[in-house]
Amino acid sequence: MTSTVKTNELSQILAPIALDFKALDGVIRLRLASKVALIDQISGYIIQAGGKRVRPALLLLVAKALANGKETPHTLEMAAVVEFIHTATLLHDDVVDESTLRRGRETANAAFGNAASVLVGDFLYSRAFQMMVAPNDLRVMQILSDATNTIAEGEVLQLLNMHDPEVNEESYLQVIRYKTAKLFEASSELGAILAKASDAEREQAAAFGRHIGTAFQLMDDLLDYTASAAQMGKNAGDDLREGKPTLPLIYLLENGSAEERLLVRAAIEQNQDLPEDIFEQILLAVQNSGALDYTQAAAQREAKLALDCIAAFPQNEATDALLALCDYSITRQT
Repeated sequence: MTSTVKTNELSQILAPIALDFKALDGVIRLRLASKVALIDQISGYIIQAGGKRVRPALLLLVAKALANGKETPHTLEMAAVVEFIHTATLLHDDVVDESTLRRGRETANAAFGNAASVLVGDFLYSRAFQMMVAPNDLRVMQILSDATNTIAEGEVLQLLNMHDPEVNEESYLQVIRYKTAKLFEASSELGAILAKASDAEREQAAAFGRHIGTAFQLMDDLLDYTASAAQMGKNAGDDLREGKPTLPLIYLLENGSAEERLLVRAAIEQNQDLPEDIFEQILLAVQNSGALDYTQAAAQREAKLALDCIAAFPQNEATDALLALCDYSITRQT
């Protein structure tokens, strides 16, 4: 099955859920409300920053695709839960990584301080857990609680990998599957559950989310070396400067010249600001070594696996959008 959506514009791909997205904004604003002024202030700051909201989009699209016209209660609430969990991880991530730019503006920790960011992240987690009981379905609570726990494990695994040039591709992919792909997987699986899909469809939906989530992260790693800060909404080369051994660097460590390997090892191991001339040398080596082609090919394999997972879904505009998202995941520039 191939998509009839011939565009790489995310807003056009998500057209089947455009009205749902507007309603979701209302749910998010309502559920973020707090009597504590600082929570309201930081929450408003986060909402204004926008974002692609791919995870809640997956939940809504999978539910719409598998329900095939039938009503699916609780989808907006659960889509908001997914977005809250994701946003909480970003707030905590930016503190751990000491990031200063996200989605083209100051990170919350840069604007409000680390303590406030961590505590509002905790608020978002707890609000998500308050909301996830609404469907009165233990499967929903199990999927979301398991996903939250797995994401936390992924964060710790990534922390252990920081400044470690011995990290191999298998270990790196494990971090991706825990830290990033798990919430994509949970979002898609929840969409199937809310649509009252069969067990087989639920399993395929979960696998779809896992593969497309991995493709998205691999492309993020590639774009870190190719996109501008204006495109990505964050500083280019952040992963390298933070000492994160992502797939392009792992490839270069295994396939680069002796001089390049030494340079990369030293850059990953460093615990201080990377000199700009060293960064430029590594960037050039990554771009000339085949590392980016290798990363792109890995993302394409994951996107193809995602496509295969939904081949038996009902043919409708929501399924068409899911197919188009597979193409978007490996061709996007932001």
